[in-house]
Amino acid sequence: MFVNEVNDVKIYNLSAGKSVPDWLTDRRKRSQLKKKADSRRQIELIQDFEMPGVCTSIRMSPDQQYILATGTYKPRVKCFEVSNLSIKFERCFDSEVTTFEVISDDYSKMVFLQCDRYVEIHAAHGRHYRLRIPRFGRDMKYHKPSCDMYIVGVGRDIYRLNLERGQFLQPYESDASCLNACEVNPEHQLLTVGSKEGTVEAWDPRMKQRCATLDVAIKLPDVKVFPSVTALKYRNGLQMAVGTGSGHVLLYDIRSRQPLLIKDHLNKVPIKRLAFNPTQNAVYSLDEATLKLWDEQTGKQIAYVESTSSFNDFCTIPDTGMFFLAQEDVKMLTYYVPAMGPAPRWCSFLDNLTEEIESEVVENVYDDYQFITQKELAELGLEHLIGSNLLKGYMHGYFMDVRLYNKAKAVVEPFAFDRFRKEKVRQEIESERKSRLQIESKLPKVNKELALKIMDEQANPSNSAKQRNMPSLLQDTRFKAMFENSDFAVNKEAEEYRLLAPVLNRLDKSKAKAIKQRIEVARVSELHAEEAQTREDSDNDEDLFGFEKSDGDSEASSGDEASSDDEDRREYVKEMKQAYKQVKQQRDDEEEAEQQAENDDEEPDGPDDYAAPLANGNYNNTSSSRAQFKLTPLDNSHGNSEVEQRIKQASLQDRVRVMTSLEGQVTNVGRSLGNRQMTFEVNREKKNQHMVKKREAELKKHREERRGIVRNIKSLRLKKVNFK
Repeated sequence: MFVNEVNDVKIYNLSAGKSVPDWLTDRRKRSQLKKKADSRRQIELIQDFEMPGVCTSIRMSPDQQYILATGTYKPRVKCFEVSNLSIKFERCFDSEVTTFEVISDDYSKMVFLQCDRYVEIHAAHGRHYRLRIPRFGRDMKYHKPSCDMYIVGVGRDIYRLNLERGQFLQPYESDASCLNACEVNPEHQLLTVGSKEGTVEAWDPRMKQRCATLDVAIKLPDVKVFPSVTALKYRNGLQMAVGTGSGHVLLYDIRSRQPLLIKDHLNKVPIKRLAFNPTQNAVYSLDEATLKLWDEQTGKQIAYVESTSSFNDFCTIPDTGMFFLAQEDVKMLTYYVPAMGPAPRWCSFLDNLTEEIESEVVENVYDDYQFITQKELAELGLEHLIGSNLLKGYMHGYFMDVRLYNKAKAVVEPFAFDRFRKEKVRQEIESERKSRLQIESKLPKVNKELALKIMDEQANPSNSAKQRNMPSLLQDTRFKAMFENSDFAVNKEAEEYRLLAPVLNRLDKSKAKAIKQRIEVARVSELHAEEAQTREDSDNDEDLFGFEKSDGDSEASSGDEASSDDEDRREYVKEMKQAYKQVKQQRDDEEEAEQQAENDDEEPDGPDDYAAPLANGNYNNTSSSRAQFKLTPLDNSHGNSEVEQRIKQASLQDRVRVMTSLEGQVTNVGRSLGNRQMTFEVNREKKNQHMVKKREAELKKHREERRGIVRNIKSLRLKKVNFK
């Protein structure tokens, strides 16, 4: 059970509980629910109160003993008996149900309007008769005195199906092009229909004529969505509620054309259903996003229920605080609001139970499964589990059992909890420690520059009214951690920030330029005011020439502004190029450092390994798959110094051999003394042969040492054993 409190009104969600993944079988679902203590304490008011896919509409029988609901898939109707708190029967249809009506006190007589223009009449044993209407229907209501079923839909006709005679009667013709809803007054049996054009027509079944027409759309002139009538409901013989497609609810007295109250849902989605609670003077209004409970006198909101999916329908139990919701999900929701009335007689234990229940939090994700992304899976080293039963693919990641996740997390980061604990202890100590010199400062400890910008924007708001009325981020509790927790500090060394820095600088310059322009405009206005004052005092012609000069100055200033804009643009492009160059240079330096570290790990094994660096002019990685040569300038002696240092570490014999081999490769070309050429080749086979010879020498030495340690078997006396 989940408890939500809105405006000091508690709303109990009796359908909330620990969610179980859909991919589990029914047997595993039951076993998991039995293992957990909190699942065993979960309240299941009505057993199997759900649909296979979606619930489209829900009703309560007039005797308040049966709950009937339709849904998919397959299209079906379920009947639940409240005395047993379980399902009584279930029937399937050939097509989906748009709406249905219970025309008897119990479930024995029902009429279903289907989406393929069929109307099915059901008795207690099952389907009694099936017929078809000329156009697609959207709503229907039953008129008890005449046994007529009124059906409205696509078209201007109001179809009349007489259930006593079993035939269609002459339909009523309205002035509208399409009818969305209809309602019959429970006291004087007046029929009202709502049209797509935003009008409500009243028909008298006794006279079979239209009595009056009410224009609802004219009362909502400023809405962007046309307010077509989508829902109708009577409170008594005189008061009526009208729901529109723009998300408004209007309360009328049928004796007046002026609405008593207009309530806006602020969601701009059509109102689907309305209901009244006469004992508490409350109105229930439903759209696909929320169900709102509000006072019918003042329009003040009492409570609300938000949807995790889309709401389709709801029904209330008269004189109680319980109601049921049909939604685009498997579960049919059950809510209980004690402020709206007591619990029904068949579940009176809820009144005592709700007094002892405290607020609980129901998580939106599965409680026993952890969602991880592909990157997190690679960090845990569990990529080999992809495709197995331990991972269930979902959206951009996987669901994993939380026990396996905790074990893997503990193996990968064994000291994560200790670090977390030390950080918490440090934060607690810092919060209790007080400085001797307390300097009052409005700036936070983290992200001071960002806080300064926000404070400056609040001090000098822009011209737009929206910007002036926006709340400050420093006072918003949702962004409180951004200025207190060091984990949210802006990292100016990150590549993303360095690439965005020119854009931010340009924005700051544009803001400074706008401020400067405002100051100059104010100064110019002051100068003009002073000049106008002096012009009134003197009548010479110099003022006129002065004004012409000021116009020239204004033109020159406009030219200067244009040139300054071009300079700012060039500076911006230059800064962007410089930022990209710095980021690229940093990446190249990191790659070069990694390559240098790999080169340092490898040492030359023979004298031939020193000849290649000297012949090439730079030291390269000899373990790479192919020969790599790098040309360096003469003034860069970093690589040569490293090679010289390696040569100095070699023996005199190796150095003489290298120098003689190099001198043999250098020959004179032509008659001049300065022309020389050197021939060389990178031969990896020599190095491989040297490595093989060295390895064979080591193995030979190892065998000789082993022969000296192992005892000779000839010194042992062996006993003869006869195997029989």
